[in-house]
Amino acid sequence: MQLKAQDDIKVGFAFCDYTNPIHRKSLVDLINEYMFDPMGGSAPLSNAMSESMVNGLALHPSSFVLFAQREGQSIGLATCFINFSTFKAKPYLNIHDIIITKEYRGKGIGRMLIEKCIAIARERGYCKITLEVRDDNIVAKKLYESLEFKDCEPVMHFWTKVL
Repeated sequence: MQLKAQDDIKVGFAFCDYTNPIHRKSLVDLINEYMFDPMGGSAPLSNAMSESMVNGLALHPSSFVLFAQREGQSIGLATCFINFSTFKAKPYLNIHDIIITKEYRGKGIGRMLIEKCIAIARERGYCKITLEVRDDNIVAKKLYESLEFKDCEPVMHFWTKVL
């Protein structure tokens, strides 16, 4: 099924097939574009790290990558992980990455991609969807708020210990 974004751009969705070389390359290219972006703040992955990332996701038992596609070309992705809520005794979806290639930003494709993730979570009976957003990523925060994402009650923080 295809949906229309702004400017009559037709967008379809496909789960990443890790055995498909085109999907593998699209995954790496989109991650690298995001990493190189000021919001990513990093250098693109090396070839070895790219292979490790793709193979790691392929082997991860509770992950999926969903592509937003236009005319068969991946123009965005959502990297998702399925977790489990002990308080609700149900699985939930964590959206780890939302990436839209620079050419297609601001056209509603990120919204469509998140809405597709929400639909998948509802179809599967998940209890919630979580995501993280940088405090200085105003554009993403506005998008997430418009889709009814907000700080939880009580407010929690995402902390990290780098190993």
